[in-house]
Amino acid sequence: MSEPAMLELSDIIKQYRVGEQTVRALDGIGLRIEAGEFTSIIGPSGSGKSTMLHLLGALDSPDSGSIRFQGNEIGTLNEEQQSEFRRHKVGFIFQFFNLLPTLSAWENVAIPKLLDGTGLRKAKPKALELLERVGLSNRAEHRPAELSGGQMQRVAVARALIMDPPLILADEPTGNLDSKTGAAILELLGDIAGNGNSVVMVTHDMGAVQYCDRVITLRDGKIGSNDRVERSARAERDTDAVVDDDSVRA
Repeated sequence: MSEPAMLELSDIIKQYRVGEQTVRALDGIGLRIEAGEFTSIIGPSGSGKSTMLHLLGALDSPDSGSIRFQGNEIGTLNEEQQSEFRRHKVGFIFQFFNLLPTLSAWENVAIPKLLDGTGLRKAKPKALELLERVGLSNRAEHRPAELSGGQMQRVAVARALIMDPPLILADEPTGNLDSKTGAAILELLGDIAGNGNSVVMVTHDMGAVQYCDRVITLRDGKIGSNDRVERSARAERDTDAVVDDDSVRA
């Protein structure tokens, strides 16, 4: 018997009321995402990208259909179960970083541990380890105002990893960055997927898809295409697009 997928969606429907109209944001979506895949979801505004990301992260529930995570149904979880799932199984990365301005970089990384009941002193070694992993060990005591945009996003990536989640969901992670810094973040996300995590990214940036293993297009709540990108082809891209973020100063 084959291993269950990291995520498997079957005939997902999600509708919203807009005034007197019912809008079907997702219309019969079927999808399978494996462990270690870096998947991008692209499409115009209103295509259903954000709705899908919310369902994958148990921020919302489908009206019908099935969402299975490592073989277990998550589409029908209650609010308490959804919260538990998000805390331990999913790391979220956002366009605007969502860092707390009064905390240092390592304290921002440690926040999910604190919310889970771990003391600050106990959480610090793991936070520092992750900052080193994303190339920011020398910025651990800096507050967000003292960091560049790319450095803040690296802190956010480290924060998403601190609970060791198998699934990383990224919502326009390069949307607030210049192209070179964004390329460095995409490289980092690719490395994370290479370590066995599943990374699902929603983006408007067509240039970002070259860093992914798979590109899914959405239009009017339906999958328009679902294409795999060969890793060898990605490896041939222009390395000038990548920048050492330590060279960027706020």
